[in-house]
Amino acid sequence: MTRVGITGGTGLIGHALVNALRDRGDLVRVFTRDADRARRVLGDGIEPVEAYLESSGAWQDHVSDCDALIHLAGESIAGERWDSRRKQILRDSRVESARFLAEAIGHTPRPLRPKVLVSASGVDYYDFAQPPFDDDEFVETTAVGDTFLARLCRDWEEEARSAEEHGTRVVCMRTGVVLAPGGALTRMTGPFRFFAGGPIGSGKQWFSWIHLDDAVAAYLAALDDPRYAGPVNLVAPDEVRARDLARTLGKALGRPSWLPVPGFALRAAVGELADYLLHGRRVMPAALRRLGFSWRHPTLDGAIRAALEPRAA
Repeated sequence: MTRVGITGGTGLIGHALVNALRDRGDLVRVFTRDADRARRVLGDGIEPVEAYLESSGAWQDHVSDCDALIHLAGESIAGERWDSRRKQILRDSRVESARFLAEAIGHTPRPLRPKVLVSASGVDYYDFAQPPFDDDEFVETTAVGDTFLARLCRDWEEEARSAEEHGTRVVCMRTGVVLAPGGALTRMTGPFRFFAGGPIGSGKQWFSWIHLDDAVAAYLAALDDPRYAGPVNLVAPDEVRARDLARTLGKALGRPSWLPVPGFALRAAVGELADYLLHGRRVMPAALRRLGFSWRHPTLDGAIRAALEPRAA
């Protein structure tokens, strides 16, 4: 029986991963700021540990008997407009927490150290694609970008990968937009439900995505398969543009999808985050393909319909 420690266990991917780990018989230790809330959200069969991950503390002692760690903690990127204070929170909640998690691994006696750390990251590691968005392909060996989120992802991964110095295998999941009931999909479908949906900006920019089921399956594979190491682009193999996303959402919801969202309106609504939505990247799952990963939802149409089914039930 494997003991898996997880941060960010009450989030979208984390909650689904906790359920999957319990279903296969693993013991799940959840590092959380609020143990009572974790119990309410996740139910029975977890071991919550009070942890302020952005600083050292007694919580680090509970890393010692974990066979594996999953690091998903991080404040919501789209939760608030970005000012200097918010950017610092976004960074610290990811980078500092990864640093103290790796530090905890290093302080653990070698025989008891976790064998693997699977850490979240994002496709924003790469630079913006530029119009007309035709020839850019981003794979795991593509250089890091120079945007705020690119630098955040770079530092996040570097802190997580410092655990390699202590003999722990590290996997960094550069994740696209996760399609699932709730989360980003709720924000995307909102305008369509009011007959106001359409592509963002020109609609020509690439949209990198993954269904929640496949994100969970990839994390489990990374825990179990020693071939997984270093960066992994956690995206589906179906390469689509923003206009394809709008058309597919409209079709699934029985709504028109012709009303575009102008760039200036998007910037007025969400500020700097708009640049990430208006440029996009054609991110390729090169590592997952090489490793023989099998997607349950490889096409956007099937993934969106699967993600919307619970809402219609």
